[in-house]
Amino acid sequence: MKSNALGAFWGLALGDALGMPTQSMSRAEILADYGGITGLVAAGPRQRIAHGMAAGSITDDTEQAVLLAELLVESDGVVDPAELARRLLAWEDRMRERGSLDLLGPSTKAALARLEDGVPADEAGRNGATNGAAMRITPVGIAVDASDLRSFVDVVAHTSAPTHNTGLGIGAAAAVGAAVSAGVGGASLAEAVEVAVAAADEGGRRGHWVAGGTIAARLRWALPYLTSLPEKAREEALIEVVGTSVAAQESVVAAVALAALAEDPWAALCQAASLGGDTDTIAAMAGAVLGAVHGIEVWPAAAVATVESANDLALDPLVSNLLALRERPQSRP
Repeated sequence: MKSNALGAFWGLALGDALGMPTQSMSRAEILADYGGITGLVAAGPRQRIAHGMAAGSITDDTEQAVLLAELLVESDGVVDPAELARRLLAWEDRMRERGSLDLLGPSTKAALARLEDGVPADEAGRNGATNGAAMRITPVGIAVDASDLRSFVDVVAHTSAPTHNTGLGIGAAAAVGAAVSAGVGGASLAEAVEVAVAAADEGGRRGHWVAGGTIAARLRWALPYLTSLPEKAREEALIEVVGTSVAAQESVVAAVALAALAEDPWAALCQAASLGGDTDTIAAMAGAVLGAVHGIEVWPAAAVATVESANDLALDPLVSNLLALRERPQSRP
């Protein structure tokens, strides 16, 4: 279980670092600047958000997941929405002080502004339909067993609601989190994906309604559709048909589909980082799922060492503490 949990968190960090230099770029720009991503590289000249960042640097995906993990551990598994909001705002302030453009996403930013204006936590995130909750949900997948799916989605909804209190936002986070939780618990890749779809269904019934194809329905469509295509056509379909934007029903579906179809996990993360769009988040979510299923051994040791060193990232004790929460049913978030 420890290997799977480490694999999930390091998969998130590795996917994030692989996608760092290509985030928000088009597929054509990525090919022109990098020739496609095959390993950890520094941000190139056309990378605006992560300009000047070194190879192996992580972005908001990993940093916010670590933030949530630390809050889960400190609070014995029960996340206070006001404290989560405070820490997210403090994180953004630190980013600004460093001159970073890697700031809070649109749904999170809008929700936190509402919270500061006194809007109740269950109302502040009523329009959050992007992938911010899903990108940081991995610690919940490690800390909470998804075998009781309704209870698991309760936790996801509680954690997501301050910023993404919609069926799309919660469904997306539930899909990624449940796949991670299933993998940490010993599920196969196929089983983890099946749990992800069921969790997306359950999560889609939570929160406020917003227009858009549901996460569960799009997963049920995308997985057989992509499988039916020749391998060379799948990448174009991911970009042009599934989509790679920050919208939850695009990027989260793309990430789960990439994980479900992956024969080589590292190659799948490199492919995710080369698609264009929200590459760092797609690769991070796919990495979390694949690492949870396959364990830490699936990731190249040299790449883990580079990301660990570049970011002073100590995930081992954090993962141990999250697993301790998982082993204590009375301390669920």
